[in-house]
Amino acid sequence: MTVGTQPDVTVVIGAYEAMPYLVECLASVEAQTIDPARLEVIAVDDGSTDGTGECLEEFAARAPMPVTVIRQENSGGPSGPRNVGLGKAAGRYVFFLDADDRLGPEALERMVAMADENGTDVVLGRVEGINRTPPKSMWGKTLPRTDVFSSNIKFTLSAQKMFRRALLERHGMRFDESLFTGEDALFTLEAYLRADGVSVLADYTCYYLVGRDDGKHVTKTGSYTLRFDSARALMALIEEMVPAGDKRDILMVRPFLITLLPQFGPKFLKDSEEVRRHKLELAKPLMDAHWTPGVARRLRVHERLRLHLVARQSPELLLDVLEFMKAKKEPEARLEKRGTQVYLAYPHFRSKAAGIPDDIYLAEPREARAVPGYRAAAANTFLRRAVRKVRRTLRARHFKAAA
Repeated sequence: MTVGTQPDVTVVIGAYEAMPYLVECLASVEAQTIDPARLEVIAVDDGSTDGTGECLEEFAARAPMPVTVIRQENSGGPSGPRNVGLGKAAGRYVFFLDADDRLGPEALERMVAMADENGTDVVLGRVEGINRTPPKSMWGKTLPRTDVFSSNIKFTLSAQKMFRRALLERHGMRFDESLFTGEDALFTLEAYLRADGVSVLADYTCYYLVGRDDGKHVTKTGSYTLRFDSARALMALIEEMVPAGDKRDILMVRPFLITLLPQFGPKFLKDSEEVRRHKLELAKPLMDAHWTPGVARRLRVHERLRLHLVARQSPELLLDVLEFMKAKKEPEARLEKRGTQVYLAYPHFRSKAAGIPDDIYLAEPREARAVPGYRAAAANTFLRRAVRKVRRTLRARHFKAAA
């Protein structure tokens, strides 16, 4: 890189005990088609003892682009190394690459071009999994410019995106080092909300998410309390940045569905009484503050029912629902109002003792469509009736005048 010229993109690699995965990760950086003069790498070894730091230094010595290696004491999580790297970054854009994973050869070239062409502040490149299953719903098609409300990007909040550094600096954005899971979700969602446009590059695999054989993924480890910390932080961010209403409800679906609900799934059946009680205690303030009819309506019946029972603090009823689901039973579908309403009769449907409102069991159209005999109610039924009435009146007048 010529002295005085700004690189297009800084790749920040936080690495801890990353061998041997780091070898392929660095090879994927070296194989980038973008001109090495447009690229810099900041790699932070977070107190590794397995040769990670030495591997990074060897890479720095041979790589065609400038590489800065920082070696520090272990910080306890991925946020510290990412923040150190971000603080040293000089590129117009910054990309956070996990040391276990790797880039597609054209990834950085394509993402920089996408951001430059569309003036967007965040670019998501298609992700594929190797021994891991990444989110898929946002890769339907390439979107030159979108936002968090009108696309499925809220379901991919990992840090492996390209961010315009000026956006991050303008708002003083850094990863929350007090969180040990979900810190990337908080950072990425804030960037989506503050961004002047987001691009989705769906027609080229930019990122390969690699499942480690040793299972050392932060997202797979850690106690359940960390999940509640993550949900609490994300919900607070959404509440702070998005006014109450449909848009807030759209975003709240994500922490309820992805972070909170799994704590009240199959693992809840295996939890001790003490852990169950503690989970319900942790969930209560979140349900009281953020569980709204608008969020509930956007979920499938079994999801809505479980969260309703969490909100009600009804573990016995919740366990009945979970046992029903564990047995892989299908709820009876009850069609009412001439097939325009479908109720899925999970346990305690219309039980006076349980007192769960019918609308908790009412399938929204996207779920109801799978039920034979369902027919979508016309959203404008009232309007159609009014039009028919007007037509009848006009016809009657016409015949009266003709007579």
